[in-house]
Amino acid sequence: MSAIRYYTDEHVGRAVVEGLRRRGIDVQTVVEAGLLGATDESHLAYALAESRVVFTQDDDFLRLASTGTAHSGIVYARQGTPVGDIVRGLVLIHAVLEPAEMVGHIEFL
Repeated sequence: MSAIRYYTDEHVGRAVVEGLRRRGIDVQTVVEAGLLGATDESHLAYALAESRVVFTQDDDFLRLASTGTAHSGIVYARQGTPVGDIVRGLVLIHAVLEPAEMVGHIEFL
């Protein structure tokens, strides 16, 4: 069984990343990937190539997905969602879904 690995866009706070890492979940940020300021299309392409599920609070990713842009999965939470709720939701997704189940799929927190 392989585990979901996350990729966070630049709108995601550091507390979310740290919360996931404290729980042993593999998460990479845009800064770590060297993609700060890249287009949303570039982020989705990178995450797809790396088999990472994108976590975002930017609804532009939802619009891209609705146009048929390929992706390895997107988890979306509205701006203002409490950090604890985000971390719990991402941990739950990590615990119950396989990476293959997330391909082309969107989860809302």
